[in-house]
Amino acid sequence: MTISEAAGRCADILDEVGQMIVGKRDVLRLVLLGILAGGHVLLEDLPGLGKTVMARSFAQVLGLQFTRIQFTPDLLPADVTGATLYDQRTGEIVFRPGPVFTGLLLADEINRTPPKTQAALLEAMAEQQVTVDGQTRPLPQPFIVLATDNPIEYEGTYPLPEAQLDRFLLRTRLGYLPPGEEAAMLRQQLEQAGHPPRLRARTDAPGLMELRGSLGQVHVGDDVLGYVVRLLTATREHPKVTVGASPRGGIAVTGLARGQALLDGRDYVTPEDVKAVAVPALSHRLVLRPELWVRRITGEDIVADLLTEVPTPPTRAQVAAEPGP
Repeated sequence: MTISEAAGRCADILDEVGQMIVGKRDVLRLVLLGILAGGHVLLEDLPGLGKTVMARSFAQVLGLQFTRIQFTPDLLPADVTGATLYDQRTGEIVFRPGPVFTGLLLADEINRTPPKTQAALLEAMAEQQVTVDGQTRPLPQPFIVLATDNPIEYEGTYPLPEAQLDRFLLRTRLGYLPPGEEAAMLRQQLEQAGHPPRLRARTDAPGLMELRGSLGQVHVGDDVLGYVVRLLTATREHPKVTVGASPRGGIAVTGLARGQALLDGRDYVTPEDVKAVAVPALSHRLVLRPELWVRRITGEDIVADLLTEVPTPPTRAQVAAEPGP
């Protein structure tokens, strides 16, 4: 699959999902970038903004099996990964796969379950497999986790540990629609009269794997890699940060930047691609000094500031425009 063919198919996917999610093309693009880069996405925002609908819509358009887990305080690890059971009919011990054996898993309100159950997803997200009773079983490919998190409710919730946050390729928020687009969304709901549009599958599991493979055609130059490393180093040396971005953060930035270039129909990554994805890829990986919560300083603020401070290498167009010696 060529770069232009992959870009066209991605545009079709975004157009189809956009029939259900109004006015959030930039967020849809970010989620698709995370899926193309082979990662998992954390959707953190207020209730009622369409996080669950977005996850279900992507599953339909990508032609993937869809499973939803409603995380609750009494959810057990076996409810996620599956368990071995005694089959009375055959007298054998059999494995009952859990909902994690799917194509796209919606982990709804993931911060409402205890850390022990949250940890059941760590192996699945990082290694695409689960181990139950000493036996390791691979998950279907592709395997994608779209998790939702409500940032304003603290009673009965458990903060996601840093190890699990680091497993998410990116974190993004939907936010409220502008007044004009919100009015268009309400009008659409009235006209549909409870019958939402039926989304068509624009690809399937093998097609998505082929799209992922096309990222290998996108070149990342040494200057861009150096820029990414300087950003990572800056997060680790920032006086307001106690733990900076891990090497996994650098992998996330380069993978998402490749997808950004692909969607624009280019076979090379520019520093602008890195800047477009750095905040959602890195901000949730930073551990800030405890006293900063009073000043309401977030990881997004830190990464955004670093993007203005860390020197940016010239793009290809700038290099080509510079006069020779």
